[in-house]
Amino acid sequence: MSSSICTGNAATFHEQVNPIVTGVERKGKQVMQVQEVMEETRPIDGRRQRTVDSRARIVSAMLELTHAGHVSVSAELVAERANVGLRTVFRHFNDMDSLYREMSLAIERRLREEIPLGFASSDWREQVAELVRRRTGVFEKIAPYKRAEAAHRHRSKVLAQDIERLNTFLREMLRSVLPSGVARDQLLFESLDMILSFETWERLRRDQDLSPRRAREVLESTVEKLLASADPN
Repeated sequence: MSSSICTGNAATFHEQVNPIVTGVERKGKQVMQVQEVMEETRPIDGRRQRTVDSRARIVSAMLELTHAGHVSVSAELVAERANVGLRTVFRHFNDMDSLYREMSLAIERRLREEIPLGFASSDWREQVAELVRRRTGVFEKIAPYKRAEAAHRHRSKVLAQDIERLNTFLREMLRSVLPSGVARDQLLFESLDMILSFETWERLRRDQDLSPRRAREVLESTVEKLLASADPN
């Protein structure tokens, strides 16, 4: 799977020590002694390194299994894929809900990184069209994780809150692109928000069996028609 959605390798920790200035008075004469301690990089100890590596492998295994189509991943499967013991999995994560939440946060990071980039056009209608292309591209990449997330949201209050927070972010991103007159039209705004949701994308792709390109064209056409007579003022 794409490495950009995984947690990444364990990082080396750096310890920085600022220069120390000490004043020493000798025989009525002030002598300033300056001791500079250069920045040094120290490798973390072996045990901590193994701990960081194990956690990274566990999260990566969870993401890989979910990407492969496992909606309900067991701790045993994660341990086997990560090549760690079952105890190690639960030493890093209290339960599977905690591991699913790690996946949920990875999804959120991906969306926040890729969707709110600057727009090529200054025209708001073209910006909306660009937003549609951007969202559908990201939705296609994260679809397996969103399916697993949706399947487990009823078990975890924290996971449900993560989903709600992400949906709020997507709504506000849409609102920021629309002119004030369009954003104030509640019926129009709610329609756009629904059309540009992951749930709509999922229906087009899975239930209606459309290709990514065709599904995107459906959304583009629908949004264009909704905005055709919209008053931006």
